[in-house]
Amino acid sequence: MEARPASIANVPAPEAGAAEPAATAAAHDEVLVLDFGGQYSQLIARRVRECGVFSELLPHTVPIEEIERRGPRGLILSGGPASVYADGAPVLRPELLALDIPVLGICYGMQAMVRGLGGRVESAEVGEFGRSRLTVHESGRLLAGLPADQACWMSHRDTVYEAPPGMTALASSSESPVAAFEDTERGLYGIQFHPEVVHTPYGTQILTRFLKDIAGAAMDWNAASVAEEQIRRIREQVGDGQVICGLSGGVDSSVAALLVHRAIGDQLTCIFVDHGLMRKNEGDQVVAAFRDYFKVPLVAVDAEDRFLDKLAGVTEPEAKRKIIGNEFIRVFEEEAAKLSDPRYLVQGTLYSDVIESGGDGSGAATIKSHHNVGGLPEDLRFELVEPLRALFKDEVRQVGIELGLPERLVWRQPFPGPGLGIRIVGGEVNRERLEILRDADYVLQDEIRGAGLYRDLWQSFCVLPGDLRTVGVQGDERTYGYV
Repeated sequence: MEARPASIANVPAPEAGAAEPAATAAAHDEVLVLDFGGQYSQLIARRVRECGVFSELLPHTVPIEEIERRGPRGLILSGGPASVYADGAPVLRPELLALDIPVLGICYGMQAMVRGLGGRVESAEVGEFGRSRLTVHESGRLLAGLPADQACWMSHRDTVYEAPPGMTALASSSESPVAAFEDTERGLYGIQFHPEVVHTPYGTQILTRFLKDIAGAAMDWNAASVAEEQIRRIREQVGDGQVICGLSGGVDSSVAALLVHRAIGDQLTCIFVDHGLMRKNEGDQVVAAFRDYFKVPLVAVDAEDRFLDKLAGVTEPEAKRKIIGNEFIRVFEEEAAKLSDPRYLVQGTLYSDVIESGGDGSGAATIKSHHNVGGLPEDLRFELVEPLRALFKDEVRQVGIELGLPERLVWRQPFPGPGLGIRIVGGEVNRERLEILRDADYVLQDEIRGAGLYRDLWQSFCVLPGDLRTVGVQGDERTYGYV
């Protein structure tokens, strides 16, 4: 997602009675990705957004009426693990192809189109997996301007041998006689390979061709527009109400808090609970950024003694998690009770959280219940404000950059809520062990940053085996200490 320079610090408050978008999709052209169970389905939606077009992932069973209500500029049918001939395999409903909007089938999505429209797709003796060469015989509209010979990424066992009547076959590979086809009159397009992965060098150009030139979608989804839109929506939701936010210092809560503060100013109060289990200097960095630099009203609670007292003698990791989680809620509730009747609670729920929890309103199967979606108490007395609910993680970082969030917070690696408490393995959490682990982790991160590798790594951390010591040599003398 492109991050354009824009002044969003002074987004004007909406005039009384001004109409605001009811949902993110209402403010942008949208292309829907229908999920047939593919491992890359989320990635397709992310790539579409990176091209500048808003996209959501819905199950292939989504009601036709829901698609019509959303009014997308186009549909993308994802890949999937099934054979189109297997019992219970997902079937492409004919109504999807009669919506008078462009459709692009990818891998299984293409095969489902072929079977539904009268072409020939069969199980091949040899599947095609990994890097392959694509030979373009006729560029047509979808592949216009691309090389006649190019690399692509395949992942299929069934193979299309004949395109449906009325379709023009565009390309082939060593194991796929028909690797791409199109019917420009009906707006139907299919490709056997995966344009969403980096192993297909011209994948972005192909997606952009479909999105912009074929579907005619406006390429206006970017960090600046997202931030402006969310600031206006927060103002509409909250009005003059008081809002609280549990600030952890992670990128999600930081960006969410900053968006809300830009929208409503001092109506927001952030509560930062320092449980003494954070990495070196992180607590000071959070306070410096939000209270001192951004001037966000911030209640910083030093609760280290309280947490360590509760953790004394506890070695089992799940027990640590429960103690830390329960105590965090207690501290947060105590501090919230001191404020002037807050009505709203900011939460950093992401779009990936919603998908994983099956909570996108689409009937998708639940993969896991995410803590930001399904873990709230039923008697929660706050109304949730979730400004990141429509965003993927990489988009959240782009919005953070747009808002001026310090680099160390924007690119901070994911860190568990229980902190270093669960990185002391098999032993009690105490100050001595925390300091050892904190210093070791600081050295590790310093070396990784110095080598320019920090942004390339999703996770990097140290672990301290709680009760494991060994003999070593230090200064020519025998030592006995923690591993």
